[in-house]
Amino acid sequence: MDNLTHSLTGWALGQAGLKQRTRKGLAALILGANMPDLDVFFGHSCWVPLATHRGFTHGLVGGIIWMPVILAGLLWLLDRWQMRRGAVFKSGLPMHFGWLVVLSYIGALSHPFLDMQTSYAVQLLSPFSENWFHTESLFIIDLWLWLTLGFAIWLSRKREQGRKAGDPRMPARGAIALLTCYIGLNLVLTAQAQREVVRALPGAPPEVMFAGLEPLRFWTREVVWRRDGYIGRADWSPFSGLGPLSAPTPDNMHDPLVRRAAFSTDELRQFMRWSVMPVAQLEQERCGVRMVFGDARFSGGRIFGREVRNPFHYVVTVPQPGPGCAATARAEELPAGTTRP
Repeated sequence: MDNLTHSLTGWALGQAGLKQRTRKGLAALILGANMPDLDVFFGHSCWVPLATHRGFTHGLVGGIIWMPVILAGLLWLLDRWQMRRGAVFKSGLPMHFGWLVVLSYIGALSHPFLDMQTSYAVQLLSPFSENWFHTESLFIIDLWLWLTLGFAIWLSRKREQGRKAGDPRMPARGAIALLTCYIGLNLVLTAQAQREVVRALPGAPPEVMFAGLEPLRFWTREVVWRRDGYIGRADWSPFSGLGPLSAPTPDNMHDPLVRRAAFSTDELRQFMRWSVMPVAQLEQERCGVRMVFGDARFSGGRIFGREVRNPFHYVVTVPQPGPGCAATARAEELPAGTTRP
């Protein structure tokens, strides 16, 4: 999920009453909810679990164990420094280090929980396992979450300030309950879409399957799967059912030339660590083979009903012998606007 969603989640948890447990409780919840994304600063780390986005720092047996304790310690030190300078805290709350640790853990745990709901997936057991966990119950930037949490926080703050009547904790608690039901509904829809695809496919079920959501139209699914080295797709809606199954297309990842090229640059190695459903399109050129690497989960698709190009792709040209051909491979520059995971 985007960091605005993570911040709003931590803030809503605080407004629901948790921030009253200790001074700097709200900071612990919001910062803890964003802390696992520190891995974006370690993309070139020599330790693969740390260099993998949504890897070690998102792992329940990895970074989630020790990062909240560090955050709580830093907030406690900041509080001590402010106290020595004679700071007056508007909340009037005492400092409870134990609660600061607990709230840091609550915020941090909310992060992989939300990320796991998207098709981007999370390595929950990193560094001991590279398996990706996903449920596909939320879009990566979910506007319904923004609106619900944002309104609840606004109303809660108004009640705290005395501008609105009522318990200031109730709007946030209601929003959290509503979004929990929203996630549960989307889990049911995703499971139904995947079941219908499995029933429609002849033979063995797919090895990997994702059912991506659309923004706003959260009830629709774009299902993509891999089976025996081929990628298939289909659209699904609870109202129109399962659409036509696409013709299977090869992912080409078993080609020895593709496998060598897939790890030929630092950018591609990072991409292959992150990609769950890598694919390669091959184009024969006069002096080589042009390979376009991507992830089948994000090969274009639709946003607000419009087709969009794949934002995750890398291009490399592998030389082939021939008259007048160079002997070294060249990695092409990425087109303007290309996003690297």
